[in-house]
Amino acid sequence: MQDLIDELGRLPGIGPKSAQRIAFHILTADEEDVTRLALALEKVKATVRFCETCGNVAESAQCRICTDPRRDPTAICVVEEPKDVVAIERTREFRGRYHVLGGAISPIEGVGPDDLRITGLLPRLADGDVTEVIIATDPNLEGEATATYLGRILKTVGVRVSRLASGLPVGGDLEYADEITLGRAFEGRRVLHA
Repeated sequence: MQDLIDELGRLPGIGPKSAQRIAFHILTADEEDVTRLALALEKVKATVRFCETCGNVAESAQCRICTDPRRDPTAICVVEEPKDVVAIERTREFRGRYHVLGGAISPIEGVGPDDLRITGLLPRLADGDVTEVIIATDPNLEGEATATYLGRILKTVGVRVSRLASGLPVGGDLEYADEITLGRAFEGRRVLHA
């Protein structure tokens, strides 16, 4: 039991007490439920990967958003993590495509621009189809540093660059924002430069 509690405690957002509660729940759960959970974990690790184009989660070379012909190819929303794509999709305000950086610039944690998928964004802007890049990094110190860095790089590309507006609390994460707040932030985004 202690091994299970320890492993559950390594998951983000799961403290020692939550890990213990989950472990005892698994112990008392039906064997079928536990088997389904184990199979789901194995299936995710075996089949889910990252999209070659945008970095979102995918079950093939490209994610469902990159392969959807109904998506607006003129707008790219840059986010930190795939979970941010999920949060924005819940608002139904954005119909463009995404670019997932895989994190944010954080000198304290040793994460610099070269550690992110920034170089993969520039070729996507080269053909001239994209007219706007929306920077939707978290409204915290790391997200703001990343947005500022991206803004400087994209200034030379010749596309309109905007940043999500107010409505999102400073120091918060997109993942925890409700649909209304995130939707308002999209509606009120501001242009960094055109």
